[in-house]
Amino acid sequence: MRIRFFGGAGTVTGSKYLLEHEGRQLLVDCGLFQGLKELRLRNWDALPFPPGGIDAVVLTHAHLDHSGFVPRLLKLGYRGTVHCSPGTLDLCRLLLPDSGHLLEEEAEYANRRGFAKHRPALPLYTEQDALDALPRLKAHEFGTTFEPLPGVQVRLRRAGHIVGAASVHVTWGGHTLLFSGDLGRSNDLVMLPPEPPEAADTLVVESTYGDRLHDEGDALTQLAEVVNRTAARGGVVVMPAFAVGRAQTLLWALHRLQLKRRIPRLPVYVNSPMATDATTLYRRHRTDHRLDAAQCHAMCAGATFVNSVEASMQLNQLHHPAVIVSASGMATGGRVLHHLKAYAPDRRNTILFAGYQAAGTRGATIVGGADAVKIHGAYVPIRAEVANLDSLSAHADRDELLAWVAQMPRPPQRVFVTHGEPVAADALRHAIEERHGWPARAPDHGATFEL
Repeated sequence: MRIRFFGGAGTVTGSKYLLEHEGRQLLVDCGLFQGLKELRLRNWDALPFPPGGIDAVVLTHAHLDHSGFVPRLLKLGYRGTVHCSPGTLDLCRLLLPDSGHLLEEEAEYANRRGFAKHRPALPLYTEQDALDALPRLKAHEFGTTFEPLPGVQVRLRRAGHIVGAASVHVTWGGHTLLFSGDLGRSNDLVMLPPEPPEAADTLVVESTYGDRLHDEGDALTQLAEVVNRTAARGGVVVMPAFAVGRAQTLLWALHRLQLKRRIPRLPVYVNSPMATDATTLYRRHRTDHRLDAAQCHAMCAGATFVNSVEASMQLNQLHHPAVIVSASGMATGGRVLHHLKAYAPDRRNTILFAGYQAAGTRGATIVGGADAVKIHGAYVPIRAEVANLDSLSAHADRDELLAWVAQMPRPPQRVFVTHGEPVAADALRHAIEERHGWPARAPDHGATFEL
């Protein structure tokens, strides 16, 4: 058996792990590259394997860096099934068409405003491409064993990260592999902790926060401090947040703070149609998280969900304290860019990030202290306060990753550390070798290993 790394190696995006055995191929994850331009350009490169030669795809979860290339893969000739959990299937029904719509919208905007380097700018795939891909997705319950290919057994276990997030256990040709997927936190405000890992000969583990610990401070207190001092200035808090996961956690945190009168009852706007739909899915998948039906309702009750373009534009004219939660979480696209253009130049306001910012994204640039950031072809000054609450991250930190790995029922024969920037991946690799003595590697993009 052979494993090949065509994404999520040396970076936190574009996860694609190809297993090959006896002439058949299984792709675990099918993600978009995001962040640095050199990474985003990989989305347009010819794949290093024939898409039509893949026999099956299994997804760990619905975030676009793990699922967002699926419509493109089918457009390039894949004709098989995409296997996932029920929560991932429901979220992909929202995320993938929305991704296609945004890609079309960005291309159209670039062409209309004349800042595209290509004439004309084209989307990687369209909303219709994504809708055409959805019938290929097939859901499997957690803990059940299914066969994406004859003789290949796959089992999904909850990874905690977002609704539907899974670790993927594969048994094939007498060899077992475990892909961690993105692992959630043990004390997340909304999500349940990851289930312990199953025994495997080969472990592939993520390392987004492999070199750091989350702030031990109370997340609600830190959030309250940011909102209160911004409101005291008469400003607006703009929260770039992933429509799935972070948006719901922020809504729940703001609700709890307002309920306890730790922040004023200022307007909270959710400017993401997809976040609106995703939030309703929390009621359908209640076994994935900590909230009961009443709490799911309360999470939404205090917010105004903005759907129309006209209402979105009106949010850029606020003259009173408010909170705007809008996608995307790393400010790479979407409606939040218009809010940043409106509010970032004013010192009364705050830009609040609540999760990992990949290298090369606008989010990383802003958190890094840039005094201006390029949006829609022009530089926007950053005079607003910038805050980053790692304590609200949906990713396990170094110690939580190591604690999960330590629960392996028996030592794996080898460990591959993936889905992390080079420093983070190497730090986790070193920690695993030092603590357990297990052979561990942080593979390069395109690397191939015989198992």
